[in-house]
Amino acid sequence: MSKGWRSRRAEVLGIAVLLLGGCTVGPKYVRPTADVPADYKEVGAWKSAQPSDAIAKGKWWEVYGDPQLNALEEQVSVSNETLKAAQAQFLEARAAIRTVRAAYFPTVTANPSAAGTRDSQNQALFGTTTPINYATYELPPIDASWEPDVWGRVRRTVEAARSEAQATAADLANTELSLHAELALDYFQLRGLDSQQQLLDSTVTSYERALQLTDSRYKGGVASGVDVAQAQTQLETTRAQAADVAVDRTAFEHAIAVLIGKPPYQFSQQPLPLSTPPPAIPPGLPSELLERRPDIAAAERRVQEANAQIGVARAAYFPVFSLAAAAGLNSTNASTWLTAPSRLWSVGPQGVLTLFDAGRHRAETAQALAQYDEQVADYRDTVLRA
Repeated sequence: MSKGWRSRRAEVLGIAVLLLGGCTVGPKYVRPTADVPADYKEVGAWKSAQPSDAIAKGKWWEVYGDPQLNALEEQVSVSNETLKAAQAQFLEARAAIRTVRAAYFPTVTANPSAAGTRDSQNQALFGTTTPINYATYELPPIDASWEPDVWGRVRRTVEAARSEAQATAADLANTELSLHAELALDYFQLRGLDSQQQLLDSTVTSYERALQLTDSRYKGGVASGVDVAQAQTQLETTRAQAADVAVDRTAFEHAIAVLIGKPPYQFSQQPLPLSTPPPAIPPGLPSELLERRPDIAAAERRVQEANAQIGVARAAYFPVFSLAAAAGLNSTNASTWLTAPSRLWSVGPQGVLTLFDAGRHRAETAQALAQYDEQVADYRDTVLRA
């Protein structure tokens, strides 16, 4: 190995070490504060919240002890299209992390080729010793390039992607909880309407008998025509109420069908009046559920993502360094293509600095700061409403 090559290799390694020692620009993430009182003004002795959004929620609907509800809830987890979309969005966010992490490593490409060429006789360098027609053979060549993460742009991008994946996971959990809760609400409203329908049907039967009795009394001269009209009106009003209940029940039945991923015409639920009493709720349960809300976790993760994007925007102010290398074989004759004289290589660092962009970097930084402020406000609003 020649002294020149050893000297060049030492220079390249020195530059690489220098670039690897770079710093990460942009603000360090600190969770924003939210105005949360130590005690509620109505009742004292409340405990401080301990976030528990990562705890598995479980099949909470089984507490009602309703086999039909349990079967419907299981279908939501399998067939609901909204939940499938949220799951796909989460997988997309996870894949995005692997995409941005690839920037940590070099990129290697190969572009082998074989081409025939004919030079113009009117070019300035044309001479009697220059062939007009010749072939060019290249193998591979292999090109490698690597951009050291000097200013932390890649690190901030990975941080942002990771935070977005965590926020999307919380969104998925929130969507799943909302869908299961909506199904339970629709189911019990459906059962409540069945009880109401049963009561109205029984009332209609009673009013029909009352109308017959009043009509007999009228024919016997005991009751007046007004009594008959009132009895008739009472009966028709109750029948109209029963018809309205039937329409409302159909709407809830269709809503349940959509939640379990079925067309409404393929789903029907037999009338079953609601008779099961609601389960007892412990006094401390509401506050514990509040600590497990995934929407708060999603809002906080998006604040961190916006903070990382500020670092990405600020890193654009600094020069971009890269190391490039290429090696291969090149010849105009197939017989000498794979011989030592045909080999070629190149290696060296490169730096690029933007000198003028008409304020684009400054605008991108201002945009990232505004997005951060927006996410902080959304996070605080979510906490306040919770």
